[in-house]
Amino acid sequence: MDLSLSAKPSPALTWALSGLLAAAGLAVGGCGKTGHTAKSSRVVSVGESDFHIAAPTQIKAGNVVLRVSNQGPDRHELIVVRTDGKALPLRGDGLTVDEEAVEKREPGALEPGAPGGKRELAVNLAPGRYVFICNMEGHYMSGMRHEVVVAQ
Repeated sequence: MDLSLSAKPSPALTWALSGLLAAAGLAVGGCGKTGHTAKSSRVVSVGESDFHIAAPTQIKAGNVVLRVSNQGPDRHELIVVRTDGKALPLRGDGLTVDEEAVEKREPGALEPGAPGGKRELAVNLAPGRYVFICNMEGHYMSGMRHEVVVAQ
């Protein structure tokens, strides 16, 4: 077998390497802020619509993949904030959460997604109280928030 730089790899080798690279890309692309993969996590379904977030009210602590489905006619984001029962601070507009003030309590977030879209967010949730919110202008105050208790 010629291993010189001028040698052209066989089609089988090219195909095998492409498959390995694609698998590596999926493993990295499936990671959230916490750096774990979907294979080591429980999947929790979350539905977003105008103006409601549907999800379980209790989730077991640990690695979780939130599988988010946008069922509304508008774009929606998903922000996960640990609250431990405290109200979220609002910005000066009185309509949106002050994201900078809660950033340190945010295990993860998804940018706005298109209607009909499905996305995933990998997070590691410690026991406590959380809220899932859409903070698009007026959405939070219109009811796009869902409280979740995370238990051992």
